[in-house]
Amino acid sequence: MKFSFWRKVPVWMRCLPIASGIAVATLALIYQPVKIEGNSMTPLLSNHEAIIINRLGDHFEPIRRGDVVVFRYPLDATKSYIKRIVGLPGEIVQIRQGLVYINGSWIPEPYVLSQYQDLNDFGPIQVPSDSYFVLGDHRNSSNDSRVFGAVVVYGRAVFAYWPKDHFGPLSTRRTTEAKTK
Repeated sequence: MKFSFWRKVPVWMRCLPIASGIAVATLALIYQPVKIEGNSMTPLLSNHEAIIINRLGDHFEPIRRGDVVVFRYPLDATKSYIKRIVGLPGEIVQIRQGLVYINGSWIPEPYVLSQYQDLNDFGPIQVPSDSYFVLGDHRNSSNDSRVFGAVVVYGRAVFAYWPKDHFGPLSTRRTTEAKTK
C-alpha cells in the first residue's frame, strides 16, 4: 500500500513540536548564559559582557591550560566566578616576579597585558587531583586561586553575545586581538 506525501504531513506536524521541545531542553541543559561582573578577565571579557558557557564540554573534551572557565566561588557557593585555567590537576604551580611556572617550567601567557601584571610571588603549591588552579587575566585586580585555592569547574566559556561588537566565539583569536588593544 502506497502512502501519499500529504498523508504523512499530519504525522510530521505532530512530531515537529516534540522534537523541537527536546532540542530546546537539551540546549538549555548544556548551554547557560552568564553575565560577567567585574574586570578580572580584562581585556578578553569586561564588566557586564554576556557570554554562553558549555556545562558539559569537559565530558567530551578535556579542560586545557588557557581555557576560560566558570566555577562556584569557594568562599560563597551562591556566586559564580570566571577565570582562566593555569594549573591542571596534580601540577605544581609557582609564580615568580609575575611569571607562572608549572612543574618548574615557565609558561607564556600572551593574554596577560603588561599593565595588568602582578609582579608578586606565589607558591609553590600542588593542584589537587580533582581541581584546577585559575587566575584572572587582569592579575593585579583578580580574586583567584592565589586567594581561595584550587577550584572545581562546572562550565567552559564558549561564546560572547553582548555587547554586539564582541559577538562571536571566545577563542585564541579573541585572546590575540585582546593582546593588541
